[in-house]
Amino acid sequence: MPTPIQLDEVTFRGSGLSRPECLVTHESGWLFAADWQGAGGVACIAPDGGVTRITARRPADDPLRPNGIALEPGGTFLVAHLGADTGGVFRLHPDGACAPVLLELDGKVLPPSNFPLLDRKGRIWLTISTRMVPRALDYRPEAHSGFIVLIEEGRARIVADGLGYTNECALSPDERFLFVNETFARRLTRFSVLDDGSLVDRTTVTTFGAGTFPDGVALDEAGDFWITSIISNRVIHVRGDGTQRIILEEADDAHLTAVEPAFLHGSMGRAHLDGSPARCLRNVSSLSFGGPTLREAYLGCLLGERIAQFTAPVRGLALPSHTMPLGTLARQVSR
Repeated sequence: MPTPIQLDEVTFRGSGLSRPECLVTHESGWLFAADWQGAGGVACIAPDGGVTRITARRPADDPLRPNGIALEPGGTFLVAHLGADTGGVFRLHPDGACAPVLLELDGKVLPPSNFPLLDRKGRIWLTISTRMVPRALDYRPEAHSGFIVLIEEGRARIVADGLGYTNECALSPDERFLFVNETFARRLTRFSVLDDGSLVDRTTVTTFGAGTFPDGVALDEAGDFWITSIISNRVIHVRGDGTQRIILEEADDAHLTAVEPAFLHGSMGRAHLDGSPARCLRNVSSLSFGGPTLREAYLGCLLGERIAQFTAPVRGLALPSHTMPLGTLARQVSR
């Protein structure tokens, strides 16, 4: 298994970011991060660390709150909206124009939404962590109200339900399997993907122990998983057989000692997520491979203002968005 990375090997890129929870890398060297500044949008981080913002043209009292983002051909972004009470998917254009893609399903407003994934067929997979409002009511081991929505040609349906706080998902290279983190059920789950997008054969790849709350998931070229854990600031390498090894970590023992019993006894809340005293890794939430050789691992986070990165011992899996044409976005960010 890969050799662990030391904290002093971590470097940083960008500055002044606002909740860069999710990252998209591109062969151009640009990074794109979810951004909560002002009306919300996407922060575009240049190879030299400079930041250009695409701010959604929305009312100040109704900002876009991106959690997960996905790059589309031509430079638009799919944005999973993590509102206080509502969610959905929006399409954000390079000029800040913002249009809804899906806000309701089966006559009901979508709950705060977590992560959008675009596949090679143009379908959108959307994860919804919980139906509980506020979301903190489901920071529990028994969480089971999360679900996954498939959006195809303007139609949407739930393709998986009863998940333990659905978080990031990823597809296998042949798109025959979908993998998803269930954060508070503490497991990585696999589904088989049928031709019509139905998800079947739900299988647990691995479960996680004390202090680990799986959030982000990325695959490397060997088909292994790279999992990020909020609260404990862990990056975990997981083999296909479920074998795990912590590759990077900045966990505070005192903080975990307070969080773990609160989680197990059903009293965990926002303060446990937001109170991490770590100074380097600020509640890491996602991992994206990029760079010229796809060996640079970039870490999204909930509390930091810059992007942590390290050189991984293996190449990451190249996602379709890594080589997508940026269209007008390229001109927008180079101004």
